[in-house]
Amino acid sequence: MKLTSAQVKQTVNQLGAQVLPDEHPAMPQLSSMFGEHTFFVDESGLKVVEPTPSPATDRQSGEVVSLANWADSDLTRLTAHEPEPTGVIVVFEQMKH
Repeated sequence: MKLTSAQVKQTVNQLGAQVLPDEHPAMPQLSSMFGEHTFFVDESGLKVVEPTPSPATDRQSGEVVSLANWADSDLTRLTAHEPEPTGVIVVFEQMKH
């Protein structure tokens, strides 16, 4: 799921993760491996947000899914694994215009 800039900001605030900018040198490889997403990194590895159904509310939300863990203590190499839902839900507040 590609997030809007407002959704990215809300995700960063709720997760404490960093977003990988579209200009990051790893983006072409990550996109070819995992598809078009907004990618986040934190102390445990690489994450994306997948949409979750929210039928009872106007709010959008997404579940954080782990795609890779850090392979070294310096947090410089990632080891990909099968996507694992983390159980963490990010709620996107409606932005007022």
